[in-house]
Amino acid sequence: MFLHPSEASHGDLGVITGGDIVLALSWSGETSELADILNHCARFGIKLIGVTAGRTSTLARCSDLAMVLPQVQEACPNDLAPTSSTTIQACLGDALAVAALERRRFSSDDFRVLHPRGQLGARLVRVADIMSTGHEIPEVALNASIAEATLEMTTKRFGITAVLDKDGGLAGAFSDGDLRRSLASASINNPVKHHMSLQPFVVSADALATEALAVMNMNKISQLFVCDNDQLIGIVHVHDVLRVGVA
Repeated sequence: MFLHPSEASHGDLGVITGGDIVLALSWSGETSELADILNHCARFGIKLIGVTAGRTSTLARCSDLAMVLPQVQEACPNDLAPTSSTTIQACLGDALAVAALERRRFSSDDFRVLHPRGQLGARLVRVADIMSTGHEIPEVALNASIAEATLEMTTKRFGITAVLDKDGGLAGAFSDGDLRRSLASASINNPVKHHMSLQPFVVSADALATEALAVMNMNKISQLFVCDNDQLIGIVHVHDVLRVGVA
């Protein structure tokens, strides 16, 4: 949490308690407003990390760990207004944040939990979060007829049906396009297995929704079957992906 040194001197020092670590930033290391914080840390044995360009400054000498920054000339033409120095401090802050992230093994899944809204959250949505499962999946057996496959497609919203083998594995897929092509030469009572696509596009449930959308765009299709070890567990439509803000 952030603590302004002036506010600390007027009652907010109490937020610093045993077990805390204070990270104090002062370019010169002689900032008078820090005096009460330095005394408080010394009095109660609170660990202090000082970030300063003053190697022998008061802040550096009072710190349990001094992170000494390089002396640089400010971009200000008078070498007065904090410009280059604040940039260096910001870079160090980013480096510390990334180091903490790696140390805690903070993953994209953790980020998604803490940032569920907006484009950043949408980029981390996984197929498992948006796919249709159970009775919503259009599927027929390998020995089903074209008529049965067409009825299954009609009652579901995907414009395609999975064709499953006797073990529940994905043997193929039968789409609206396959139906139109089959009607030119076959009866609707013919087995669908003779007219299905043998290698339908699939995606894993752990894949990101952005990855699923990329596969659909690349292959100019509107849906993907979701499989786990060749077993059909779901289906995802391009509208499902767009609905959560992935574009």
